[in-house]
Amino acid sequence: MGLTARIRTRDGWAVSHAVVTVTDMTGTQVLRAEADTEGAVRDTTALTPGAYTVIVTAVGYAPAASSAIVTASGRAEVGTVTLARQGGTELPPPGPWTVDPAHSGVAAVAQHLGISSVRGRFTDFAATVEIAPDDVTKSRVEAVIRAASIDTGNGMRDTHLRSADFLDAERYPEITYRSTSVSEAGPDRWTVHGELSLHGVVREIDLDLAYLGTGADPWGGTRAAFRATTELHREDFAMNYNQVVQAGIATIGTTLRVELDIQAVQGESLPAV
Repeated sequence: MGLTARIRTRDGWAVSHAVVTVTDMTGTQVLRAEADTEGAVRDTTALTPGAYTVIVTAVGYAPAASSAIVTASGRAEVGTVTLARQGGTELPPPGPWTVDPAHSGVAAVAQHLGISSVRGRFTDFAATVEIAPDDVTKSRVEAVIRAASIDTGNGMRDTHLRSADFLDAERYPEITYRSTSVSEAGPDRWTVHGELSLHGVVREIDLDLAYLGTGADPWGGTRAAFRATTELHREDFAMNYNQVVQAGIATIGTTLRVELDIQAVQGESLPAV
């Protein structure tokens, strides 16, 4: 006897903080139960045979309602109820995620001589993501990048970028980013607000974030993919070096486009593979 149900997101993940309310045809509440950590509801309260309305709610999700028929045995099997994120936006399951540097990229693109672009990347970085369970806007991101790991494919240029003219990697060995809040920007899109510490200067920087999906990996883990972009101005971080060639054209542009391709593994550490 009683009610059973499974509460899932559109990606198939359990919604562990969901609440199921059952009302009879007069609108009177006859049962209220909470989902367990697996998103399952198993309530043994005996119900009178008949038709009922089942309403499932969870913070951060749009409510869902369905009908249920209680049989002569007093049992109602609701099955799987799918909840959509409020506003249609989605994120991975809540909890800690660890960025996998081997399958992620941190790149920056600068204009060269006003006619082409030079692309560089950082090869040494670490980051963690914490998806908040009840209010996704309270999710957090922290990242550390080793400034000396800059790689543009040209040794002479990389040495110059590590120097005091640019990153001053010896004096400021780490570039850090810590989020302060997250806001919705559309379906599967978010704006991460945070503080970037670069070249000894701290500035508020927003990341435009797209969630690309979640899936299983070959090693028994779960991975989520994101892409994020932002623009930085070198002068905001006291990197004012430039060389002007003929016609007043700067050798290196002052605006940097930052492109992040992120793959994160569910959990507080990376698995051994």
